[in-house]
Amino acid sequence: MEPATLAIGQLARATGTKVETIRFYEKTGLLPQPARTEGNYRAYTSEHLGRLSFIRRARDLGFSLDQVRELLELADDRDRPCGAIDAIASAHRAEVERKIRDLQALKAELDSLIDQCSCGTVAECRIIEALSPNV
Repeated sequence: MEPATLAIGQLARATGTKVETIRFYEKTGLLPQPARTEGNYRAYTSEHLGRLSFIRRARDLGFSLDQVRELLELADDRDRPCGAIDAIASAHRAEVERKIRDLQALKAELDSLIDQCSCGTVAECRIIEALSPNV
C-alpha cells in the first residue's frame, strides 16, 4: 500500500502556510522537491509535512531563513551533538534581547514625548517638534 500523499493546498492548510511560500521553500532547498503524480501534481508525504511544520515553527520563533537552513541540516544528522544547535538558538536569543532593549528605549522616548503634551495646538505640539528636523 502506498503512503498517503497531500496536494500542495492540503499541505498549505495543514501547516498554515501559503502555497507560494511552500514553492519558495522548495526553490530555495529548505523543503525537498516532492514526487509528482501522473497528472504532474506535487505529491507531498508526511516527511514534507513534518519538515514544513519545523520550518514554520522556527520562523514563528523569529529564526532567519539561514538559521532555519542550518537547524534543518543539523536536525538531519540525529547522532551529532547538539552544541551547534544551542549556539544558533543562543545567538538568536541574544538578538531578540537586543531588539527588546531597543524597543524599550523607543517606548521610553515615546512615553516622554507623550508626557510632554499639553494638549494645546499643533503649533505647540512637542511630538511634532521632536519629529521635525530644525523646526
